[in-house]
Amino acid sequence: MAKIVAVCVSPKKGQRKKNIHLGRLVREHGLENDAHASNWHRQVSLLAMESIHKMRLAGLDVGPGDFAENLTTEGIELFTLPLGTKLKIGHEAVGQITQIGKECHTRCAIFHQAGDCVMPREGIFIRVLNGGMVRVGDEIEVLNQE
Repeated sequence: MAKIVAVCVSPKKGQRKKNIHLGRLVREHGLENDAHASNWHRQVSLLAMESIHKMRLAGLDVGPGDFAENLTTEGIELFTLPLGTKLKIGHEAVGQITQIGKECHTRCAIFHQAGDCVMPREGIFIRVLNGGMVRVGDEIEVLNQE
């Protein structure tokens, strides 16, 4: 079963995010009170604990939110899902994958410490098709793979 292990926000871009445990996904906007929320294709970012664990094996003391992801997940290999896949997140919210990975223009602190970072390869981005509350422990369900 795939689930949410952290719901994270930051007041400014370029910062690590803090786990607030409960948040609201806003249709065509993103996670309420997060600096990255806007009407664009990368409204919400997701990264799996399994990916974060890879960086821990490289010797880093990192956890949920440290890669500036909004939703930290467990039990789903996010980066293998095709673009266009719809995900049900919690009881009401639905997101659609718009991007897998991202170009890292400025090397983050994690890259400088470890010489690598998983977010550019294994993080995904969604736009919010249907809003709703999301919380730690909520299930994530793959609705379709387009």
